[in-house]
Amino acid sequence: MYKHKVQYYETDRMGITHHSNYIRWMEEARIDFLERTGWPYDRLEREGIASPVIKLSCQYKKSTTFADEVFIDVRVKEFNGIRLIIEYTMKKGSEEEIIFMGESEHCFLDDSSRPINIKSKYPEFYMELTKQI
Repeated sequence: MYKHKVQYYETDRMGITHHSNYIRWMEEARIDFLERTGWPYDRLEREGIASPVIKLSCQYKKSTTFADEVFIDVRVKEFNGIRLIIEYTMKKGSEEEIIFMGESEHCFLDDSSRPINIKSKYPEFYMELTKQI
């Protein structure tokens, strides 16, 4: 579970968090998730692997404001070795009410921007991600 505290600069004149920040928080949570799997993003880069976002979807349920604590649950929804779909569920503080739900879809590329099949080229990483499903 990743925790983010809403910063003042993330709010707009209406006093609520600007919608674009939730997408940033998804990325923060994904990077944290990869670190917890033992495959932090800097390790992926050393291995010559990039993992760009190729698709996003999100559903805003409830606003957040300055100093709120947002807890983000990250879960692998689907992974076939080439395409990875991650789900994000955000809740505010100790409340059980969901404030945001989203998905990000990623592929894996080598240094030449060619697709990589993680299942065959990095089986340990593949196993780590598939056991999260």
